[in-house]
Amino acid sequence: MKRQNVNRVVLVGTGAVGCSYAYSFINQGIAEELVLIDVNEKRAEGEAMDLSHGIPFAPSPVNVWSGTYADCGKAELVVITAGVAQKPGETRLDLLAKNAKIFKDIIKQVMDSGFDGIFLIATNPVDILTYVTWKESGLPKERVIGSGTTLDSARFRYLLGQYFHVDSRNVHAAIIGEHGDTELPVWSRTSIGLDSINSLLAKNSNYSQQDLDEIFINVRDAAYHVIERKGATYYGIGMSLVRITNAILRNENSVLPVSVYLDGEYGHNDVFIGAPAIINRSGIREVREIELNSKEKEQFDHSVTLLKEAMSSVL
Repeated sequence: MKRQNVNRVVLVGTGAVGCSYAYSFINQGIAEELVLIDVNEKRAEGEAMDLSHGIPFAPSPVNVWSGTYADCGKAELVVITAGVAQKPGETRLDLLAKNAKIFKDIIKQVMDSGFDGIFLIATNPVDILTYVTWKESGLPKERVIGSGTTLDSARFRYLLGQYFHVDSRNVHAAIIGEHGDTELPVWSRTSIGLDSINSLLAKNSNYSQQDLDEIFINVRDAAYHVIERKGATYYGIGMSLVRITNAILRNENSVLPVSVYLDGEYGHNDVFIGAPAIINRSGIREVREIELNSKEKEQFDHSVTLLKEAMSSVL
């Protein structure tokens, strides 16, 4: 029987991404318990101690400790950031073989605990590893979620906000498809406040589609630019994971572009890929199939094809 009114989140992986998630998690007061697990047990202990020392400044109390996979049995959510990180010059798909093997071992240990909650996956290549998690766990597809293109969409909204000189929170835009080189912008559904992109281009000659295309390229290649400069990306994805966690634990019914299982949506099946979905306490309430123009549909189909080809090597 689950405990009443106590939300436990287990984080597997206390590297830079995991700790960015944990830090943001505590500062937003999302849940009452946060358990850290890492193959390096002393690292997890040290991170738990360090984070705990800041609890007096948090918006609400959080019990943070380094634990074991047995702690997953009472968890509502297991967040996985463990795995080999992307190095300069590597694509996310280059990590596939290494991280798929790591994941199969992690998922087995989590499920052996009796876990019956929701998985949230961040490790790259996230779409394929979310599929691996679904297959290995045996959980319903609605309770296995990848971070997908949530971070890409945040980068997109931020750069569009800068370009149009508006608060990025008032930019309504999304990147969908693979979290990787074949992702695509949904220009046909992008708006700044209540103005569509097309209406803004028509009204103001200072704006151009060429500039917008350059913005998307910077979004698509953002991780490469950051990795080249500082070795890794972690703050943005950490905050993205917290946003998804909020949507789940607070039963928000929020629409976010996460990695979800397609079961006929967009004309595709048996693949996890970035697409808008309604998220609440049960996980994925609904995959929202938005209308794409012909070019966007062609790009999305290409993204699906690439993911399925890459998946075949590990499944």
